[in-house]
Amino acid sequence: MFIKLTRAGGHSYAQLVESFRNEQGKPRQRTVATIGRVDDSGGAVDSLLNSLLRATGRQPLGVDVTPQVQFESALALGDVWALDQLWRELGFDALAGVFRKARYTTPVEHALRAMVFNRLCDPESKLGVLRWLETVSLPGVDTAAMTHQHLLRSMDALMTHQDAVDDVVARLLRPLIDRDLSLVFYDLTTIRAAGLSEQDKDVRKYGMSKEGIIARQFMLGVVQTAEGLPIYHEVFDGNQAESATLLPTLKTVLARFAQIKRLIVVADRGLLSLDNMDELAKVQLPSGQALEFILAVPGRRYGEFVDILGDFQKRAGAADQEIIEETRWNDLRLVVAHNPEQAREQTQLRRDRIDQLQTKAAQWAGKLDGQDAGEVSRGRKLSDSGAKARLYHEVCEAHLARIIKVDLKTDLFSYTIDQAARSQAEMMDGKLLLVTNVQDLKPTEVVSRYKALADIERGFRVLKSEIEIAPVHHRLPQRIRAHAMLCFVALIVYRVMRQRLKLAKSELTPEKALAQLRRIQRHSVTVNAGAPISGISTINAQQSNVFAALKLKKPSQDTQLTLL
Repeated sequence: MFIKLTRAGGHSYAQLVESFRNEQGKPRQRTVATIGRVDDSGGAVDSLLNSLLRATGRQPLGVDVTPQVQFESALALGDVWALDQLWRELGFDALAGVFRKARYTTPVEHALRAMVFNRLCDPESKLGVLRWLETVSLPGVDTAAMTHQHLLRSMDALMTHQDAVDDVVARLLRPLIDRDLSLVFYDLTTIRAAGLSEQDKDVRKYGMSKEGIIARQFMLGVVQTAEGLPIYHEVFDGNQAESATLLPTLKTVLARFAQIKRLIVVADRGLLSLDNMDELAKVQLPSGQALEFILAVPGRRYGEFVDILGDFQKRAGAADQEIIEETRWNDLRLVVAHNPEQAREQTQLRRDRIDQLQTKAAQWAGKLDGQDAGEVSRGRKLSDSGAKARLYHEVCEAHLARIIKVDLKTDLFSYTIDQAARSQAEMMDGKLLLVTNVQDLKPTEVVSRYKALADIERGFRVLKSEIEIAPVHHRLPQRIRAHAMLCFVALIVYRVMRQRLKLAKSELTPEKALAQLRRIQRHSVTVNAGAPISGISTINAQQSNVFAALKLKKPSQDTQLTLL
């Protein structure tokens, strides 16, 4: 049956028509009933329609009912979606198996994932993580069920099963490391820690920070590949000597990545010592190959090289561009690079500082002489001990204590300039001294390998700025180590993002890419108390390009709000 419209007397009529087949099987139609005029408002047709609408529970015609629409707060989706895709692609979701095997009833891996993503998107305290989770739509994670205790207990679980977790992380990193020749960089930084309490086996110790101040801190060592991928980290006491951390760290790396056939480690000045070199020379890889190293010479050892560099200095003094040569020291190759422009800048800066300090010292000496002669001067009265203390402090601040010698033992204010120390310092300006046992690299290659160490320093800047590892407010040593582990995993994800953006020739940094994606939001709308309808905001061309550069699929379009 169907409705048929007919015209008669200038009006349109609705008829109910039935289709059928006659005895011969031919299709025929017959009018069952004429319902009424279509153009008659409120007539028989409208009456029948209203009856049908009421029977189906809908509003009759002519009743003006405004839909009751309720909008939920929009949740950020794009950035956590991208991070979740990377998390799974890299294999970090395998951590869930570690804690399932240990029979944890709470989803520990979900909490760890949330804390790592928070370091990359909006670094906060553990309580701040909960506030952040209220603003995002984290795929596959019940964020509403997460509590502060859940986060802390998950950190404890991370350390309780650290060996199993380390195995998972090492397993997913192994395919990313060159087996035939791996160049790795090792460096340490200081991480400021808050709190005054003392704990058993506390790693928070007072020591000299990288900023040049005495602070309560712990030290974080990171091993990184030449491609900028972090592969290992370790937490040390805040007053630990740097050189003593190198050997145990390398032994752990070799045990964890036994597939490496040849390893060259590059480390900065604070890690060179004669004991280190002797011990490093004894280390062998599982392949039988000796461990190789490139170590920078610390400034405190420059005095040993004055005679060795005599002839080189003559050539360096006449050079107008960087020159690189090599000689021998302690049966090892000593590669020396000299940058004339950098040398001139360093020498001039030091001379300016010395002149400024001498000018101040002359003013203080003049004031002391005037006071002795009975002259009255503006300001507080100056004493010899006060002048000595002020000069000594400023000399130390300028790192010139080896050149400007303030005599703190005499009663009168006095100082001297050590010209030999000054000449030695100027001789070493613009120079880079590297000790290595690598035999098949040219001197220029040795220098370029070492200069790549600057990349790991950028990694530390990322830890301290974008990931905001410090200041650490945890007091328990295991929680501090767990916090460092979460930041280390965040750094791995960050570096993978950086590599992919760089390969795609994108000008975006990982933080700027995440900021672009953060604008993709999930919306939820309820109409007339019905089931919630969810959808995501439109993905524009820039955001599509970010997903393409990161080699990640875009969020799928949920049900869109077409009914409004």
